[in-house]
Formats: sequence, C-alpha cells, structure tokens
Amino acid sequence: MITKTDFNLPKNELVGPVVFRPDFNKSEVITVNQAWSLFFTGGQEDKVLGINPELGRFFTYLFIGVGVAGTLWATIFNSLA
Repeated sequence: MITKTDFNLPKNELVGPVVFRPDFNKSEVITVNQAWSLFFTGGQEDKVLGINPELGRFFTYLFIGVGVAGTLWATIFNSLA
C-alpha cells in the first residue's frame, strides 16, 4: 500500500543540518534560543529550546558565570601558591 503525503521536500533537505537549508540560510538574525539549540544539536535543529527566550538567556548567563568563576578561581589560587 502506498501512502500519499502533502510534503513536497527533496530528501537532501530533510537529512542535512538546518543551517544548510535554503529557508534558514538567508543571513537573518537568529535568537538566543536558536543559537543554543544549534549548538546543543550540532546544527541539526534550531527549535529544540522553543520560543521562550528565558532558557536561552539562562544558558548564556551560565556560560558567562562559569567563565568568570573560573578566571577568579585561577587568579586567587595562583596568587596563593
């Protein structure tokens, strides 16, 4: 039995990363959530984190906090040794 679908997409656009799809790669500005989704999925999907910007901001601030804490830790413990 052959099923008919309404999808008319070439197979290479479904398998490849989202950043190489024609509808995504138009030099448009992406949101923080899209950027982190692309990072966590290796460029495969840009809508994993949804549309609420709070989760994207959380990961951004977490990344900055870890960097600042690591720098302070290295500075403090290098000056003690």
